[in-house]
Amino acid sequence: MFPSSSSPIVYGLTLFLPLFLLFLLAPQFLPLRYNRQPSLISPQDELDDLRLFNLAISRATATSRGGSPKISHLGTVNPKPKIAFLFLTNSDLIFAPLWQRFFESSANDGLFNVYIHADPSTPISTPEWSVKANFIPAKTTARASPTLISAARRLLANAIIDDPFNLYFALVSQHCIPLHSFKFVYTSLFGNPSSASKAFLSQRSQTSYIEILSAARYLHKRYTARGYGVMLPEVPFDKFRVGSQFFVLAKRHALLVLKERKLWRKFKLPCLYSDSCFPEEHYFPTLLSMEDPKGSSHYTLTRVNWTDSVKGHPHTYHSPEISPELIHTLRKSASGYSYLFARKFSPDCLKPLMEIAKDVIFRD
Repeated sequence: MFPSSSSPIVYGLTLFLPLFLLFLLAPQFLPLRYNRQPSLISPQDELDDLRLFNLAISRATATSRGGSPKISHLGTVNPKPKIAFLFLTNSDLIFAPLWQRFFESSANDGLFNVYIHADPSTPISTPEWSVKANFIPAKTTARASPTLISAARRLLANAIIDDPFNLYFALVSQHCIPLHSFKFVYTSLFGNPSSASKAFLSQRSQTSYIEILSAARYLHKRYTARGYGVMLPEVPFDKFRVGSQFFVLAKRHALLVLKERKLWRKFKLPCLYSDSCFPEEHYFPTLLSMEDPKGSSHYTLTRVNWTDSVKGHPHTYHSPEISPELIHTLRKSASGYSYLFARKFSPDCLKPLMEIAKDVIFRD
């Protein structure tokens, strides 16, 4: 029999135990969005990616040791730097005809490559264009999951392996459209095409165009989406960043992404709260902010309209909204630079966009 003095302790434990069990077991009974997400990246996927990334790094290292390349993988003498367009999609490339016009909008043969990561779990038709596109070995992707980070890294790796003269890497989706001619985009990144070959000598100082924000009302909630303290010590909260998942990376930063392991071990972890889990919007901005904060623009070149977002999705433009005025508006930024791409557009926008492509979009 317990002494009378222990009764308050017993009563306290009696009250505390149900609360403790509720805290421990609650995630099993709450709605799914509060449960820990299952991991979508298998150990085999990790090993496949690691081999791919290491191959890309070794190829790039071998090229850099040999100095500025003189002959490309296509046998071109004194080639110009190229832009690798990386399409990350889980549906048909509806705007392929518009991109076809974009790539044909000036004499740009040999100035670009196209790579496509198409989710294998979704039937996707061959794009309606004559552009040589490289469909890379792809894995299943899911929104608001680290699979989108892996897919972007695969695109970067394949582009580096395929052509050593890919010096800029533009990540776009099936919902993205170009806002300018190819010549305008190329000149914006490399300068005058006649002197663009100098870019090979300035690779170590080329700027990456990626949005990096340190203040957002939801930032702390997203930081703790995997649990309190889980991101430590690799990613303290004051180093945690957010930004658009669509970027234009310089080759030096693309290689940095492929070499990185430490932060990836944290960002690939499944979240406890799926409604606050968007690793694809945090991994790249956080990594570049921590490793080379002065090497990035801190803004994106892809325009997105968040004024009436729904469940994390930006405004989707529809056919009645398409006009020359809209294109001119989407190009403008508050900082004086011009956006090069824009999203998000519904399939019914293709026809009106094609009608104004020559005289508006690709006129510059």
